[in-house]
Amino acid sequence: MSVRGKANGKNGRTVVEVAGRWGFAARGVIYLLVGVLALRIAFGDNGEQADKGGALTEVAAQPMGSVLLWLLGIGLVGMALWQLTEALWGHKTTKRLLSAGRTVFYAVVAWSVFVFAGGDHSGGGGESDRQSHDMTAKALDLPAGQWLVGAAGVAIAVAGVVGAVQAVRRSYRKHLRLGEMSSRTRTAVDVTGVGGGVARGLVFVVAGGFVVRAAVTYRPSEAKGLDDTIRSFADTPAGPWLLVAVALGLALYGLFSFAMAVWRRV
Repeated sequence: MSVRGKANGKNGRTVVEVAGRWGFAARGVIYLLVGVLALRIAFGDNGEQADKGGALTEVAAQPMGSVLLWLLGIGLVGMALWQLTEALWGHKTTKRLLSAGRTVFYAVVAWSVFVFAGGDHSGGGGESDRQSHDMTAKALDLPAGQWLVGAAGVAIAVAGVVGAVQAVRRSYRKHLRLGEMSSRTRTAVDVTGVGGGVARGLVFVVAGGFVVRAAVTYRPSEAKGLDDTIRSFADTPAGPWLLVAVALGLALYGLFSFAMAVWRRV
């Protein structure tokens, strides 16, 4: 039997389904914790870091934190595995390319979680900000670096807009087993899916804008990671209340990811 045949067989589907659902659950943990950390920042706890590193630090502080970190990493490997099958055997070329990109992304995130679980906490809170500055600086030094960084910023912002629009249109519904859900469950999923998707999209748009500004000014420090991007919402005329709204939205996206782990067709 070919590799594709095995992947499409009953056992293959079971492995991929378990991997995908575990992956959604792992993603949900990270977004939920980032949302909670951002909420703490909004109410004055500036010692927190609202990014992946901050979330991992929070997990590590829990009873059996080391075990939980390894489980989280395995879940992200599961998400990468599921995305890999979508990249290899998906029906549409565009979706296959997007899945290939997500495969790399989740594999890298999973590796960083395993490194953290192994005791290397150099990628703790604030990691996203440092990485953003370093990567932007290296990219700006390349030939046509400003154009490359600017294009990357635009792509991030566009991804945020698309994600927010898809959330408002409830495009995720086509992937759900709606017939198995009660009306109350569908309503709850819509609240988390729309609210969480819009908040996540807004964060992407703002982060992309900072990258574009870094390209225009040729200053890597203008590019912000997740933590600094989230904190920037408190500097708007709406003040900390916009940060509160975004934080709650990111937490909702975490809950939405849990719902996807249960109800999504994988």
